Amino acid sequence: MSSDSLPPLPQNRIVLGCGQVAVDFLATVASFPNPDDKIRSTSLKVQGGGNAGNASTCAARLGLNPRLISKVSNDSHGKGILEELEADGVDTSFFIVSEEGNSSFTYVIVDSQTNTRTCIHTPGYPPLIPEELSQSSLLSALDGVNMVYFDGRHHETALVVAKEAARKNIPILVEAEREREGLDDLLDFATYAICSAKFPQAWTEAPSVPSALISMLLRLPKLKFVVVTLGEEGCIMLERSVNGGSDAEEMDVHCLLESLKLIKDDSKTIPTCISSVETKLSANGIGTITGRLFVGTAEKIPPSELVDTTGAGDAFIGAVLYGMPPEKMLPFAAQVAATGCRALGARTVLPLRTDPRLASFL
Repeated sequence: MSSDSLPPLPQNRIVLGCGQVAVDFLATVASFPNPDDKIRSTSLKVQGGGNAGNASTCAARLGLNPRLISKVSNDSHGKGILEELEADGVDTSFFIVSEEGNSSFTYVIVDSQTNTRTCIHTPGYPPLIPEELSQSSLLSALDGVNMVYFDGRHHETALVVAKEAARKNIPILVEAEREREGLDDLLDFATYAICSAKFPQAWTEAPSVPSALISMLLRLPKLKFVVVTLGEEGCIMLERSVNGGSDAEEMDVHCLLESLKLIKDDSKTIPTCISSVETKLSANGIGTITGRLFVGTAEKIPPSELVDTTGAGDAFIGAVLYGMPPEKMLPFAAQVAATGCRALGARTVLPLRTDPRLASFL
């Protein structure tokens, strides 16, 4: 598809990421090994990885101008990480390069039988510390930025960046994959949060995902929306009302979610999104939030085309950075994520903005 026929790109296309980059060693196996087994891989790929690295790569391919704050060592892995990001159009000028230590790397075992992936991660050393990011570099990194994204790693440095971004009123997206040191402090600054399936309940101790989303919005007053990604089950999003919606009808959040699920069209293979009207959403024993509830579906990928889900959540976030209204954002992000699952590795087939599979979403 020619770029001439696409709608114009967002006016401000600069986004800033802060988080993890790595090298992924991906091996596909027919089935996951038992202890003490010796098996052979059916395919192998070495590729850049890390949540922030993958999300930034996705954003770059979609036409945004991502900058990234992270750290590598001056080793072969570090050099490869930087070269790959730069080739995709990610600005790495704010990276810290250590003369000693090691860059992050991850062994990823992709199980063809169960379509799952298992990651064994070795963190980079020495870690990124706030003193390594000068005030002048921080201000340059944030100059002209439309949104800042944190994957929860390098939490001390991330918090310094978040505080300055908040001071400049730059929207902040925080990825909440699992509970990590310093994540609570970052979430206090979050404008938007995107969570893994297990995080909302683990963090809030609420009895269900819908009630956990209400609890998150009550605990984090700056949060405008929270999304929980559910893999092939799609996603659920709760958006806070701007004006309070005092005239809105009150309804139990679980009942509303079930009613939305009943009207979603399961015959469609491409991602879709349905939403409630502005409603006072209640969860027993937790509280009430006025807002809208969204249910997004995932693409139904034919089993023969599903290769590897590594980095699907990162691709979803990379597409969210594009900055669409929720009704368009959720199907678009789901389509981008699904497209990336059709080859081995998080970045191998991440789509360009001109990919025909994205045309109807743009």
